[in-house]
Amino acid sequence: MLTAQRKQLILSRLSTQGQVVAADLAAELGISEDTIRRDLRELAQLGKLQRVHGGALPASVATGDLQLRQQVSSDDKEALARYGAGLIQPGQVVILDGGTTALQLARHLPPDLRATVITHSPNVAVALAAHPRIDILMLGGRLFRHSMVNVGASVIEAAARFRADLFFMGVTGVHPEAGLSTGDAEEADVKRALHARAAETVVLASAEKLLSASAYVIAPMRELSMLVVPAHTSTKVLTALRAGGVKVQKAG
Repeated sequence: MLTAQRKQLILSRLSTQGQVVAADLAAELGISEDTIRRDLRELAQLGKLQRVHGGALPASVATGDLQLRQQVSSDDKEALARYGAGLIQPGQVVILDGGTTALQLARHLPPDLRATVITHSPNVAVALAAHPRIDILMLGGRLFRHSMVNVGASVIEAAARFRADLFFMGVTGVHPEAGLSTGDAEEADVKRALHARAAETVVLASAEKLLSASAYVIAPMRELSMLVVPAHTSTKVLTALRAGGVKVQKAG
């Protein structure tokens, strides 16, 4: 089998089975594991998959820039945002991550909601400014333009001064074995710190993030209080996600 054919087979298996085990595929094709691992490395360099110990998982397509992500699963993200907004109770202290779904959530909050929202996203803070009864606390740091969030030690140090009822965490990958992940190391550090400061953490995950993985692990899925997914998510995917030890709820 030619190299191009092997790579296409690998991508096809990722699409249909959700993972590739290097040893199994090598035995099936009668070639060495080194050959398969080389194929996986080259595909990973192209952003086609995420390598893990022993093989590969589908790469998240949610790692593009903010403008691109705004065009992906827009209807799903609006439904997820509406569901997330409904989880916030008056008087709560809420941490709101950056990202396109978080921005939608901010826009869907009731206009008369009284709450405190902590965020490290300038975009989210501006959207919240339209809600006169919400106190907005900004965590400052170096602006990471890719996601339009502040990152760095100053964000993590500031987060340590708060205790929140609820954290809406943004991720690019949700996988029962690989956990919750994102595409930048500093972002992952900040997300872990915010997660540690909240009584409950919720992830609102659009379809392209489900059963995929990115390079930097934030936490295992079992640490979530709830994973909210699109209403059209299949039973097969729901079963796979629940194997990660998390409560999964459909939006809508």
